[in-house]
Amino acid sequence: MTTAIIGIGAMGEALLSGLVRAGWDTSELRGADARPARREEMSSTYGVAVTETVEAAQGADTVILVVKPQDIASALSDIVPVITPDTLIISLAAGVTTATIEGHLGEGQPVVRVMPNTAALIGEGMAAICAGTSATQDHLARAEKILAAVGKVQIVAEKHMDAVTAVSGSGPAYVMLVAESMIDAGVLLGLPRPTATELVKQTLYGSSKLLVDSGEHPTILRENVTSPGGTTAAALRAFEDHGLRAAFIDAVEAACRRSEELGQA
Repeated sequence: MTTAIIGIGAMGEALLSGLVRAGWDTSELRGADARPARREEMSSTYGVAVTETVEAAQGADTVILVVKPQDIASALSDIVPVITPDTLIISLAAGVTTATIEGHLGEGQPVVRVMPNTAALIGEGMAAICAGTSATQDHLARAEKILAAVGKVQIVAEKHMDAVTAVSGSGPAYVMLVAESMIDAGVLLGLPRPTATELVKQTLYGSSKLLVDSGEHPTILRENVTSPGGTTAAALRAFEDHGLRAAFIDAVEAACRRSEELGQA
């Protein structure tokens, strides 16, 4: 089965490289990008035919749209003349509903919507997928197999996709902000910046791996570090005094609202 990835930016390349790395037949993979230099670079790097959109989509069994929300209508307009009623359309456009996508396509066209995150760039992404009105379990399974090449996949109801966008889609940015803040705090306390950076990177990596591998709830893991009257307890009290938990919740809610707005644009 042929799979075409339309838009070989950072996320498109992550998906393409993940599929190649997972052993997919490169003769059954295609790419498309508007930039000639990018097409040449990606074709040379991965041994995959990377062309313009119409050529890549023509006759493909699966077309994956890795485009910005404002470009989705144009991309769909380009591919409609060359896809078949059985072609599975997978969209990674943030906030764009399956109903909106289906409105640009023929009746009965299978559509799956995906919300990935940038950890896909290292094969550790978290993607949520949901089915449009004509997508079957087989279509969902196909999308799940594709996204599994760059991380983990969770099937959700579409009504939850804006929340998914806010929690995991935007989530890496929140973690990076925490990392920046911890590094700056270390520098303020007199650590050389390279030392503070290395301490924070490994602390976040190790803590994330502990959370994943232990199976424990984060509350338990936090309590395991927090001795009565100790340094961690003092830090956590300061976080609570500054409303850190509430700020995180407010931020995620704001991201969710913005995702809803993008879907209505």
